[in-house]
Amino acid sequence: MRSEDGVRTPWHIEPEAKTSNRPGRSILSPLRFLEWSARQGGTLLAVGIFAGLFIPPLAALFRDVVTITVAGLMTLVLLRVDPAQVFGYLRRPMLVAALTAWLLLICPLLAYAVAMGTGLDGPLGAALVISATGCAATSSPAFARLVGLDGEISLVVAVVTTLLIPFTAPPLALGLMGIDLAISLTGLMTRLALVVGLPLLISIAIRRAVGAATLNRVGPAVDGAVVWLVVLYGFGVMDGMLARLMVEPAWMLGGLALAFAGNFGLNIATALAFAPAGKRLSLAAGLLSGNRNMALYLAVLPAATDERILLFFALCQFPLFLSPFLLRPVYARLRPG
Repeated sequence: MRSEDGVRTPWHIEPEAKTSNRPGRSILSPLRFLEWSARQGGTLLAVGIFAGLFIPPLAALFRDVVTITVAGLMTLVLLRVDPAQVFGYLRRPMLVAALTAWLLLICPLLAYAVAMGTGLDGPLGAALVISATGCAATSSPAFARLVGLDGEISLVVAVVTTLLIPFTAPPLALGLMGIDLAISLTGLMTRLALVVGLPLLISIAIRRAVGAATLNRVGPAVDGAVVWLVVLYGFGVMDGMLARLMVEPAWMLGGLALAFAGNFGLNIATALAFAPAGKRLSLAAGLLSGNRNMALYLAVLPAATDERILLFFALCQFPLFLSPFLLRPVYARLRPG
């Protein structure tokens, strides 16, 4: 998906005479379409989240396939990450441990300090702190690749934080904001086994069956499939959001502004904290920190949870989906090369 500087080169359409003898590679072929989707990933994500919001039947249609979509997304993301580089980061345990501790422990404390300092002690303040306890989004490696950053470290930290969140989030949420998330450790670990473990096994099987050379050749098409799976996930989580926006526009817009502030604020704070590790890694760490997996909380929180906390988690999808579109020009200027 990327050139040496991390940015995909423009799509070159060959003349008709050259493409006519290449079966399966015509302009309208599925592979070409997926490759184009990968290059337009940021725009498609931005359009997709608003399509889910303003076309309620579309959101309702995909509401019940969110978990399956996330599992498929994880499988494809794992296929596009170089295992050698992943193991290379695992041989740097201090870096992985520092990033994990920052995301799961330090960020919630920062969010709590901001909430208390600004008087956000109600549902919005609680939701902001709880969102900061979340693990890195499953789509983080794909988003990192979309903006030309480090997908390998994003994958490692996303997986590690997902596995640790049952042990870190409940005591932090209860201790800082006095809110019992009522997370079932057994239920959450079962979900993790399906959303992380099963895709990992499937990706390993596919990699062994087709070989690294084939995966490299169809890699851009796989990236395009990742984009569309994220778009479908965005459709599903927008179910019911437009109706609520019409009923409480002021609260919804205020919550949306807070979601963006929380996402970009954690992004900037993390990038600055890890600046000594190098610009490329610190920028990837910032993107990881800002984009958290709220879908996991929406799945495990009980029905008795304050409705506005759940609404805030849904609003967090907007900065998540729009960040590749909004931040790609920024990263293009900041990243090395």
